[in-house]
Amino acid sequence: MYFANSATFAKIAKLFTTSALSLALLGGAAAYAQQEFDPFKVIAKVGDEVITESELGYALEDMGDEISAIPQAEQRQFLLQMLVDMKVMAQAARSAGMADTEVFARRKSYLEDRALRRAYLQDVMSTEISDEDIQKEYDAVFADFKGQEQLRARHILLASEDDAKAVVAELDQGKDFVELAKSKSTGPSGPQGGDLGYFSDGDMVPEFFAGANALEIGQHSQPVQSQFGWHVIKLEDRKMSEPPALEQVYPQVRQRVLVQKFEALVEGLKAEANIEIIE
Repeated sequence: MYFANSATFAKIAKLFTTSALSLALLGGAAAYAQQEFDPFKVIAKVGDEVITESELGYALEDMGDEISAIPQAEQRQFLLQMLVDMKVMAQAARSAGMADTEVFARRKSYLEDRALRRAYLQDVMSTEISDEDIQKEYDAVFADFKGQEQLRARHILLASEDDAKAVVAELDQGKDFVELAKSKSTGPSGPQGGDLGYFSDGDMVPEFFAGANALEIGQHSQPVQSQFGWHVIKLEDRKMSEPPALEQVYPQVRQRVLVQKFEALVEGLKAEANIEIIE
């Protein structure tokens, strides 16, 4: 609920993909870990033209999520073949005079603008985001955080009401709840003494939560029936939930700061430009 801009960030993050990272994603990570990446290394030739490592990265940027449908071990070869096909067809188009048309000139201008935008963003947005910026955004996100009451309880799950009443009788006589849970509970939490940890309203079936919520700390319940069987519940603690620690949400908060930085950059550039929308 606090990080609703994930789709926006995904679009922005795609613009920052470098050729080196792209090639690592194509299955060449081990090779590139042992040698310095050379974006100008020639990996194929089509007539008098060459295809370089950097072009493989550009192809991955253009393919985006589409490449994920191809097995990772085959992605590099797939993109290389795609680039070869593209070179062959581009050479045929030039021979046919298509590179000299106004339509092509406009398309080329658009593609040039797109490439320059990516280069500009990689340069401007590559500056490190400070811990102070991240802390400030974290504080802003959770400034209005309203905690929800949480209960911590143990339970002993039994097959019948009579079995549950028998357990209640043993507890009334002073038997240890944890030991009874370990020996008699049929639920998966039995080996842990019936400990369910902390939970809020809605995390458990209504009958169970109501039964636990009616107890004082340290008190055990009478038999409580739910769709899972019969429960004997002991309330261990009550507390208000707290916001997650910064360390838990650090990547998401950093993404929010990055998105805000991107949006401020674009708005600033647009404010300085003379823009006219003509219908």
